[in-house]
Amino acid sequence: MKNSRFLYLLLVLLLTYSCSEKKDVVKEKKEKPAITILIQPFKDIKPETVAKVAEGIKNVYPNVKILDAIDFPENAYYKERNRYRADSIIKFLSKETKGDFVTIGLTTKDISATRGKIKDFGIMGLGYTPGKACVASNFRLSKENKDEQFFKIAIHELGHTQGLPHCPEKMCFMRDAEGKNPTNEETDFCKKCKTFLINKNWKFSSI
Repeated sequence: MKNSRFLYLLLVLLLTYSCSEKKDVVKEKKEKPAITILIQPFKDIKPETVAKVAEGIKNVYPNVKILDAIDFPENAYYKERNRYRADSIIKFLSKETKGDFVTIGLTTKDISATRGKIKDFGIMGLGYTPGKACVASNFRLSKENKDEQFFKIAIHELGHTQGLPHCPEKMCFMRDAEGKNPTNEETDFCKKCKTFLINKNWKFSSI
């Protein structure tokens, strides 16, 4: 009788341990690594400019890696306007972006996209909502605070890739430029946009 009671207790303990072990495994599976921002410079841009953009992004979101500079994809060049098609660049970068990564292409060249009835509209940046890659150019930025403006354009497009729409908050990085350049007024992601990104597994150093 004592032996059977002992075996019963042992079986209960083993089952309890097994269940708790399974719960731990489930918890581990749910925890995904933080999103990593890959900065992909094209060969036209100076390394010091890339470094300044990276520094600006890191001050907001620390998980950043700079890749070696590459050539533009051949199909991106739009000879008629001496511009590079942003959609073609994004398509190229998206194919190279895997897993928990998102890529921002950086260039000094003039880039463009189709907007409404305008086939080739000059832009500062483009990011699809959602997507795996985006692109930003400093070609249309003013000389004053150019590097600061550039990183804000970049992080704005990165926000779009995560599914963020334009934001009505004037101080937010996700503000709609409305054909202008309001970056000097932007200071950070607003609380709502930052919470959205945290839910997308962005691990900010401070909230």
